[in-house]
Amino acid sequence: MPGPKDLDPSSSPRALLGAELRHAREKTRLSQEELGRPLFVSGSFVGQMEAGTRRMQPEYARRIDEILATDGFFTRNCKASNKSRYPDHFAEAAEVEAIATAIREYAPLLIPGLLQTEAYARAVFRAYQPTATEAVIDELVAARLDRAHLLDDPTTPLLWAVLDEAVLRRRVGGAAAMGAALRHVAKLARSHRIIVQVLPFAAGAHMALEGALKLMAFADAPPLAYIQGLGTGQLQDDPATVARYELTYDLIAASALSPEASLALIEAVAEDYAHEEQP
Repeated sequence: MPGPKDLDPSSSPRALLGAELRHAREKTRLSQEELGRPLFVSGSFVGQMEAGTRRMQPEYARRIDEILATDGFFTRNCKASNKSRYPDHFAEAAEVEAIATAIREYAPLLIPGLLQTEAYARAVFRAYQPTATEAVIDELVAARLDRAHLLDDPTTPLLWAVLDEAVLRRRVGGAAAMGAALRHVAKLARSHRIIVQVLPFAAGAHMALEGALKLMAFADAPPLAYIQGLGTGQLQDDPATVARYELTYDLIAASALSPEASLALIEAVAEDYAHEEQP
């Protein structure tokens, strides 16, 4: 495994914590794999914590303090390094997503967050939290729209989304919001900023019937998979597990409509919603 890069400790609390972890580990002459063993994580996971791309959870911090004899330093400081504007189950995935070179995503029910419009995102969050104040909803929507600035770069990250046909048919926010949301996706596809496919109902059963899947690739780190459920999410870095999810995605994409046929379907459904808006 290549050695960790020099970090700028002033860049973020997590970068500082990662730099200190690397320093403390090297001081004890432990490799990343050797430190990972008693934590029950891989050496690459330790490397990602040192690089500031993976969170140091409190249980890891306590064990690291014991192993490296750091007098509670990591326990005291991991909370500050983990502050995020995103929900806890998604925060780490959002942070690594921001440095990914390629993102491949299967969306079974909703337009992926990076592709959502404001009205669509607002309807989603209001459904998630029907009794939340407008201020809370505004903050969640703002965080989601900020994530979409990843696509301001014309080429990186590569974003390839496979949308289940249910994504197109489920009326989130009403006809006007749905039509605008689908036209937004189509615009990004027509401008060659994203690749989008639709997995039609006619494709039948497939390997990802149980939920959403996001795969992320990086320039200098192993790939990660993110699996999301109801109010839960988990990043996977085990090579065999990630490879299995990559096969799942490949098979889904193979069963989906071509990008050209998918774009035609998305625009046709958007047009149907537009007709519903007319008196």
